[in-house]
Amino acid sequence: MVDVVVTGLGAVTPLGVGARALHERWVAGATGIDGGEAACTEFDPAEVLSAKEVHRADRFTQLALAAAAEALGDADLVDATPYDPGRVGCIIGTGIGGIGTIEGAHTALNERGPAKVPPLAVPLMMSNAAPAAVAMKHRLRGPVFGVVSACAAGAHAIGAAARAVEHGDADVVIAGGSEAALTPLARAAFAAMDATSSTGVSRPFDARRDGFVMGEGAGVLVLERGDRARERGATILGTLRGYGATADAHHLTAPMADGAGAAAAIAAALDDAGLTAEDVDYVNAHGTSTPLNDRAETVALKTALGEHAARVPVSSTKSAIGHLLGAAGAVEAVATVLALRDGIAPPTLGWEEQEDGMDLDYVPGTARPLANRGRKPVAISNSFGFGGHNAVLVLEAA
Repeated sequence: MVDVVVTGLGAVTPLGVGARALHERWVAGATGIDGGEAACTEFDPAEVLSAKEVHRADRFTQLALAAAAEALGDADLVDATPYDPGRVGCIIGTGIGGIGTIEGAHTALNERGPAKVPPLAVPLMMSNAAPAAVAMKHRLRGPVFGVVSACAAGAHAIGAAARAVEHGDADVVIAGGSEAALTPLARAAFAAMDATSSTGVSRPFDARRDGFVMGEGAGVLVLERGDRARERGATILGTLRGYGATADAHHLTAPMADGAGAAAAIAAALDDAGLTAEDVDYVNAHGTSTPLNDRAETVALKTALGEHAARVPVSSTKSAIGHLLGAAGAVEAVATVLALRDGIAPPTLGWEEQEDGMDLDYVPGTARPLANRGRKPVAISNSFGFGGHNAVLVLEAA
């Protein structure tokens, strides 16, 4: 059986540029949220991309290019790769794609007429622009496409990449998610549906939570066949043991109150991994800080993990970086791999007040070591998106 291993990580997030910055600053209790938003203020595309690349890419693609370059460098696959380019793929998810380009082009149309709409508007706004750009930059000719499933897109992309490796469609897939939706229209639209926090605070699972905080960023993992990775002497950072995907088929935005769809995805991922609920040492929750999601996810974890749910630390990366929409699942997978590497459960920032029925171990305030159970620790990373999309990854430490 083919095992799928992680050999490279890359990220650009509100906590800084780099996967290690994300991990180290979250573990230390830092927040990337400022003024009710979580922007990638340390990211300057001109520092990592050519002027031509910057001009020919929407911000969500720029973020993906930067994260992919870091991940490939981390995997030692930038130069003299041992792989046939036709055996290397790229799958990157997004929830919205090039909305900044769309808004800019629409403004140009309204204010200056059709002749002033930028000629690159369509290729920059396309949701598949990020994987296409990464493939062109690194000459990847295997399976290359985008995934669009709202806030589950990044996790779905990683799951699809794992399947491509498992089934022999590719030996390596660069997989992840990217989003850059801190734009006037996106802000107004999410606010109009009362999805975002009026207080500007992300506090998942806390009784005072009032909506998510919008963020931007990208996360990318390099997934390889385990035998090929070991053959070339790659440093293995973790293993993607399982993947589960389901749909609520319930509501455009609200999750099922009983968490049945999410619980089914968790169960499917564990079954795919050949593991049981008792094997789970940590949960990186979807944890959006919205009233409905956090309660439904808590119920889902109790359903899927049974009595063991009470013994598993559950924390949300979104408490530190806000909700990165289609990039969230990928960024959280990056954070989970590094948390497992260090044997640590990062904190859920802002959790102070318990709500009735929400009584799991949400790791309030400060990080702490995972329990030593005499084996490699295992985590699940949850992603649930508008439209009822559920995607769950099972990750194991190297």
